[in-house]
Amino acid sequence: MSIEIREVTNKQGFKEFVKFPFKLYKTNKYWVPPIIKDEVQVLQKEHNPAFNYCDAKFWVAYKDGKPAGRIGAIINRKDIEKTGEKYGRFSRFEAIDDHNVIKELIQKAEKWIRTEGMEGVRGPLGFSNLDHQGMLIEGFDHLPSIASEYQMSYYKNHLEKLGYGKHIDWVEFRLTIEDVPAKAKKLTEIIKKRYKLKVVNFTKNKELLPYGKEVFKLLNEAFKDLFSVVELDEQMIDYYFKRYFGLLNPRFVKVVQDENNQMVGFIVGLPSLSRAMQKANGKIFPFGFRHILKALKNPSEVDLLLTGIDPEMQGKGVSALLIQELQQVMLDHNVRHVETTGIFETNQKAIQHWKNYNHIQHKRKRCFTKNFN
Repeated sequence: MSIEIREVTNKQGFKEFVKFPFKLYKTNKYWVPPIIKDEVQVLQKEHNPAFNYCDAKFWVAYKDGKPAGRIGAIINRKDIEKTGEKYGRFSRFEAIDDHNVIKELIQKAEKWIRTEGMEGVRGPLGFSNLDHQGMLIEGFDHLPSIASEYQMSYYKNHLEKLGYGKHIDWVEFRLTIEDVPAKAKKLTEIIKKRYKLKVVNFTKNKELLPYGKEVFKLLNEAFKDLFSVVELDEQMIDYYFKRYFGLLNPRFVKVVQDENNQMVGFIVGLPSLSRAMQKANGKIFPFGFRHILKALKNPSEVDLLLTGIDPEMQGKGVSALLIQELQQVMLDHNVRHVETTGIFETNQKAIQHWKNYNHIQHKRKRCFTKNFN
């Protein structure tokens, strides 16, 4: 048995890096593939402005000449400046169930991170909190949203054998939506009057687009103190705006403004694209776009992607108002199930809110950590 680790240095190498999980999960009915072209571009400096403050390297493992795993390593300089903690990140880790292969990959990433002067490593984490983050450790028999993760169940044990432990977990919920109680409707009307708030609704993408960058700026403010979050600069906002906003069904996006027309909260729901992405199998053309468009127009489930509240308005019922508004749209479209994305296990306020619904807490993701001796 021979294991070789090769650094990815060209476009063909990035394609092989991105395509490896397609082979690994070929018979797995829960894995949701990315769009190959998009994922390849994320890994390249000329396409991803995160490289303005991040350094990164990527490797593919070969066992007896065949691809057997992959890993990335990222140094996020903004995160280090924000926290004062000199930790590198491992990212996009995938491998066959072979401890020697996994060990070689992890050690390759660790070696480079050490040479960059880091004191330890955490992961899986991406370039930002809107990139891949966390490793699935519970919920392997559930389909993930396109904003979440799916990995092999054996990864956790291999990482622990290599000295990795828990840093923090995210939990995810599946909610069953029922009619909005009259009492809840009355309460949100009181909230709107008390704080002079109004809800902005959208039916067309062109109506939504003028609010896009404001959403990201509010996201910066609302999430600034959270783990793994660094402020998105103008280039990153433009990047994510162009990458994601064209995909949204505007009816499932809600904005709340104050009396001065300033955004104080938003919620972004997305008709689930998981099945459509499986059918697309990594390609938009010739048929992938049809599957995605059909899912957007005829939702059966909704993924709750992002919620942001102005810090000065938190705890004043804005989140309840947003969720109720989105809930009503889902009911109007006969959507009865919602998948939340990851919530930090320490965010008891948000977790308790979801527990007020008919729910299951079905998935858990973990960020692992290891200190260098």
